[in-house]
Amino acid sequence: MKALVIDDEELARKRIVKLLEAVSEIEVIGECSNGKIAINTINDLNPELLFLDINMKDMNGFEVLQKVQISPKPIVVFVTAYDNYALKAFDVDAFDFLLKPFKDQRFFRTIDKVLRISKSEADLNFETRFIELFNLYNTKIGRNDMTSKILIKQGKKTILIDPSDIMYIIASGYYVEIFIEDKKFVLRETLKRLFKRLDQNLFLRIHRSSIVNLNHVREIVHSDFSEIDARMTDNKLLHISKSHKMDFLERIGIQ
Repeated sequence: MKALVIDDEELARKRIVKLLEAVSEIEVIGECSNGKIAINTINDLNPELLFLDINMKDMNGFEVLQKVQISPKPIVVFVTAYDNYALKAFDVDAFDFLLKPFKDQRFFRTIDKVLRISKSEADLNFETRFIELFNLYNTKIGRNDMTSKILIKQGKKTILIDPSDIMYIIASGYYVEIFIEDKKFVLRETLKRLFKRLDQNLFLRIHRSSIVNLNHVREIVHSDFSEIDARMTDNKLLHISKSHKMDFLERIGIQ
């Protein structure tokens, strides 16, 4: 198995390379000191395994993976100094974390996982795990303009959505439906968790099953029994529940 080590800290790279010397099944085919070099090297050398630092000076590891063109996708082991990613939730074969400073025993436990996963399993899990981890990273760190994006897998593409373009979001079971102009995107996420990631100055929950972008509320429609609905810029009518009515009216300046 061909491996590439990507980290902007030379000592961190050298340690991983040294540890891999004890693994006969893995051949280190290169090292990269930043994201830009990593992108070109991955696409040129087609490695099967990446040890990828999340936080590098020029870009983060998720931005590197966005530009990976090879197929099948490599198995990715993220290396990070941050401990607030809810790492155990993503302790899976296709993606794993090495939390700096990690012990040799922890490293070789990861290697055992890597050697057990098949190429087809790694490729199938690449897109979904990438999206989940990127969204988790956005929630926890918020270190640059990429953190404002919401990633949604659509066929063989991964769509990056700017939250400011969202008109409204509707809950649909274990998924949410995100509406942008004349398009609808489906994301496996709860409304509650997604709302926490949005700008609270721009977005407002108006019902247990809906969130609106206040900039896309075109009209307030009054009905019987003092109930109100919000008409959005695409003409969609969304009901505002009684428990959210006062907050909504205050936010748009009526009360």
